[in-house]
Amino acid sequence: VYVGLMPDGTMDSPKGPINVGWYKLGFRPGEIGSAVIAGHFGWKDNIKAVFDDLSKLRKDDKIYVEDFKGETYTFIVREIKKYGALADADEVFNSIDGIAHLNLITCGGVWNKSEKSYSNRLVVFTDKIEN
Repeated sequence: VYVGLMPDGTMDSPKGPINVGWYKLGFRPGEIGSAVIAGHFGWKDNIKAVFDDLSKLRKDDKIYVEDFKGETYTFIVREIKKYGALADADEVFNSIDGIAHLNLITCGGVWNKSEKSYSNRLVVFTDKIEN
C-alpha cells in the first residue's frame, strides 16, 4: 500500500499485519535513490506480521522485489541498524551515491503499552544489484 507522512512528520505505516507500506513521497524500488518500505512486527493476539522475521536477515542476503509491471529487482543487504523510536533516521530516506537502494523498516524492542509503540526501529539497508 502507499503511505505518506503522519501529522507529526513521521512515516505512516500500513494498517494491517500482512501489508507493507511503500513511502510514496520517495523513490520506487529500482530507481536511483532510497526506496523505503515499512511493515509490522509483533502484531496483537500473536497474529503473524509481515516483518516478524526481518531481524533474521544478514549482510549479503538477497531480497527480490517485483513491481506492478512484473519486473523483478534484486537487492543485497548492506547493513542492519537499530534506531530509537525518536531518533533522526534521515539516512533511511536519503542517499546521494547514485545507487538504487531499498530500505526496509519495522519495529522492535520493548512494547510500550501507553504509547502503543515499540521502543526502537529496525532498518535493513540494501543496494540494488544487476540480475
